[in-house]
Amino acid sequence: MTPPLVPSGAHPGVIAILGAVLVGVLTASQSRVNSELALQLGDGYLAAVISFGSGLVILLAALLFWAPGRRGVANLGASVRGRRTPWWYLCGGLAGALFVLSQGLTGSLLGVAMFTIAVVCGQTLSGLVVDRIGMGSVAAVRVTVSRLLGSLLTLVAVGWAVSSQVRDDTNPWIFVLPLVAGMGIAWQQAANGQVRVVAKSALTATLMNFVAGTIALSIAAAVHLAVVGAPDTMPTAPWLYLGGLLGTLFIGLGVIVVKHTGVLLLGLGAIAGQLIMSLALDAIAPVSGRGVEWTTVLGTALTLGAVVIAAIPSRAIRGL
Repeated sequence: MTPPLVPSGAHPGVIAILGAVLVGVLTASQSRVNSELALQLGDGYLAAVISFGSGLVILLAALLFWAPGRRGVANLGASVRGRRTPWWYLCGGLAGALFVLSQGLTGSLLGVAMFTIAVVCGQTLSGLVVDRIGMGSVAAVRVTVSRLLGSLLTLVAVGWAVSSQVRDDTNPWIFVLPLVAGMGIAWQQAANGQVRVVAKSALTATLMNFVAGTIALSIAAAVHLAVVGAPDTMPTAPWLYLGGLLGTLFIGLGVIVVKHTGVLLLGLGAIAGQLIMSLALDAIAPVSGRGVEWTTVLGTALTLGAVVIAAIPSRAIRGL
């Protein structure tokens, strides 16, 4: 059954939008932790498995002490067995696994800037589509003038923010994987939000995400390690193993927030949060001595403006 359309005047509260920005802040923090772990391990596949796997362990431990989460697993299982909820709603974590995998396969070839542009393009365009179609009991949202303008401004702002890092010797076909990964993020957020509705538990939805992602990444890492072998030593700094915890926080928060913001605004707010945190990290602990670029500062400010514009109620675009 097609979900009803939300009228163009509907809009999320300030707290929900701030929650979306916080999702991005936590995502950027996890990216820095995971990238450093991958660098010290010399293996991005293993670093991704450690991040997802540790997050899964944390969630399983929390499930032992959180009765609503256990009831959520039972509710979700009954709904899937009764065919009231499609089984593929439980596969949102595969999109997260694809995103992490695309970082390892194309990140070094594209560079951070081009990789970010590809992901943001996919995430923004997919966010518009997923919001317009709706998913399960999550209502579809009309494409309005402000939402479309906010999306376009986000693409321009992110491109400007990372323009100083863009390389001109990249094969354009390498964009395909991170572009698809970005599209998957929007679907992942919608699927996770629907699982939460069915399970009546954000913990359960987050757990399902980590189960699917960990299984997929474990298979990919097993094949990879069989070919190249395992690292000789493991890093000892405790903070390098916080990626899983950070992941549980931002995925769980996204599960809660998406119901109030929709997929598009959640994505735009998260992009703004990532840029803000990236600025802070570059200022406090720059990678390879790189400081803060003025283009990144202005691009971040534009992205924040884009989120505000997209959240303003406006008329729906005819035909969309």
